[in-house]
Amino acid sequence: MDQRQALIAFGALSQETRLHIVRMLVVAGPDGMAAGAIAEKLEVSPSNVSFHLKELERSGLIAQQRESRSIIYSANYEALGGLVRFLMEDCCSGHPEICAPAAEVAACCNPKMEEKLQ
Repeated sequence: MDQRQALIAFGALSQETRLHIVRMLVVAGPDGMAAGAIAEKLEVSPSNVSFHLKELERSGLIAQQRESRSIIYSANYEALGGLVRFLMEDCCSGHPEICAPAAEVAACCNPKMEEKLQ
């Protein structure tokens, strides 16, 4: 992820409702959630959630897929991981012990990363 992409992603996440949506979709997993269910859970209007979903999709942090009459939104784990890697890219400055705690946290959800750390 380059700096421009990171700035767009951080901009999208800098709004409370959008941050809640991303966190909700991360928990929902690859199956995602319907836009209506997201609005209901957040207790906001469908038009309000639609606006926020569009911003998050534009940033690349979420994706949509049509299923019958519903639009299902899911977290883009690759993009979210890229954002974390962008933040950690220059970490350590030759001292890996500085970043070890953050790497352990990131590995909890990524078995491939966990294997690399062992």
